[in-house]
Amino acid sequence: MLETLFSTYLSSTIRFWFLIAPFFVVTMFLALTRGLPASEKASIIRRACISALILGLILFFAGPLLFNAIGITLNSFRIGAGALLFLTAISLVTSGTRNHATSLPDEDREDVAVVPLAIPVMIGPATIGAILVYGAELKEVPEVVGGLLGLVTSLFFLGVLLRLSSYLEKALGKTGLNIMSKISGLILSAMAAEIVLTGIAGFIASTQVA
Repeated sequence: MLETLFSTYLSSTIRFWFLIAPFFVVTMFLALTRGLPASEKASIIRRACISALILGLILFFAGPLLFNAIGITLNSFRIGAGALLFLTAISLVTSGTRNHATSLPDEDREDVAVVPLAIPVMIGPATIGAILVYGAELKEVPEVVGGLLGLVTSLFFLGVLLRLSSYLEKALGKTGLNIMSKISGLILSAMAAEIVLTGIAGFIASTQVA
């Protein structure tokens, strides 16, 4: 039981970490909070991570309910979510940005913590689909607990990374952050391919049984 919990926790932490695309989030955070005092930045980080966690938890448990409600199978959703995630990965690799969150909001916002930082920068459309799939895949209690702890841990590390964002900008520069985003996109593309191939294999197996 503990072995299953730990292995699921470790794999889920890595999965969620790359799903969030942390270095892209850092780049957007720096642009959105430029010139703000440190105390306000810390408040934005805290509220953005909490908002992303709440949405992530809802999505984590909503998968089976959603699939039953709209009458689609997990394998079908794997294919769709994986394809969408692959498009996001391509955008990260080619330009270092996510295709759904490439610019700053046109209007001045009093609070950027929830929109656009938590949604869609941290939790975008492709990430939403992937979390729905991962949540539905975990059946046993140790797996579910490991997955939840992985989500919490990845967002905690993201919060730490955002607190160190000014130092990262000085150390890596915009080019360095862009390169790290592209590397994250490369790993994300492999994850997307795995989701799609698993969905295709499961769909073929289900049709043969039928």
